[in-house]
Amino acid sequence: MARVATGTGATLALATVALAATGTAGHAADSYTVRDGDTLSAIAKRTGTTVRALAAENALADPSRIRAGQVLRLSSAAAAAAPAPSAAATSAGATYTVRSGDTVSAIAARHGTTVQAVVAANGLDARAFIRAGQTLVVPGAAASTAATAPAAAAATGGTYTVRTGDTVSAIAARHGTTVQAVVAANGLDARAFIRAGQTLVVPGAAAPAAAPAAVTSGLVGNTFAGRTYPEHVVASANQNKASLLATGVPSRDEMRAKVAATARAMGVDPALAQAIAFQESGFNHTAVSPANAIGTMQVIPSSGEWASQMVGRPLNLLHPDDNVVAGVAILRSLVRTSPDLPTAIASYYQGASSVKRNGMYADTRRYVANVQTLMTQYR
Repeated sequence: MARVATGTGATLALATVALAATGTAGHAADSYTVRDGDTLSAIAKRTGTTVRALAAENALADPSRIRAGQVLRLSSAAAAAAPAPSAAATSAGATYTVRSGDTVSAIAARHGTTVQAVVAANGLDARAFIRAGQTLVVPGAAASTAATAPAAAAATGGTYTVRTGDTVSAIAARHGTTVQAVVAANGLDARAFIRAGQTLVVPGAAAPAAAPAAVTSGLVGNTFAGRTYPEHVVASANQNKASLLATGVPSRDEMRAKVAATARAMGVDPALAQAIAFQESGFNHTAVSPANAIGTMQVIPSSGEWASQMVGRPLNLLHPDDNVVAGVAILRSLVRTSPDLPTAIASYYQGASSVKRNGMYADTRRYVANVQTLMTQYR
């Protein structure tokens, strides 16, 4: 069904609606004090630098691991170019009318603002639920141009020929664009199905080149549990790992909160969802396995496509929220269709068809036992 053995556990994906807070700037002329909810990517954007530069300047071995109260050094160029956000800047935003399939995180990214700012400006609750037709204030956005941006970008974009194992989310991440923009530019349906050999227009992409090999190779091995994975699968896994490390991800505590909130919103036992996420990745969203199982919920691309069909919109497995939604959607389906809970848990790890055909393998039985034990800790 959803998985062959992965680097940390099962291979399913999920996306949550809980929020990753991004505090206002707290830096002096040449430093920044990390606030609760900050990520390195948000700090880099706010201070006019890059994740890579911040990581190098502060000798960060893992860019996803920063803590509140930590003081980060900024380069002199970044410090000079990074004015703190003002109330005027955040109050002078535009408006945006929500379309089917939109999320707060996607709208914020499209307008160059943050989820927290959109939530605060519109009085949304902690789940950040929005509905098609709703008008949102978008702090800091000069105009509500999201509807026309993909078409304009497509005119100056490049093309890409789909290879076996590619997904729209991976292609979008590789070219610095969005799933929605690629879908719109190529007239794809809500499932975002693509096939090997297909030529896609990639909005805003100057050339269909992958990330440099020096950055994307060697991050993920090619074997797990005695199985060696195909070269193209491992290459995609390395590209996805590099993208997650470069952009920065929420903390493990934030990802755990996202999993619990998404499970509640989607009618899944939060203890079950959290136990699966911990067993799969330890709530580490930078986790990628040799099988190209991605993120907190360890979802492989084919399972992500299935989850996209179930929720009715394309899911980007690199995005923390979409990853959790994908995983929870798959888990919900397995719980509903399995004869009992242990079979549903086993199916998340081994695949439903394999469990039905072969029964639970020895490692699957251990996985099920671990998840059921972990569930007691999240009650």
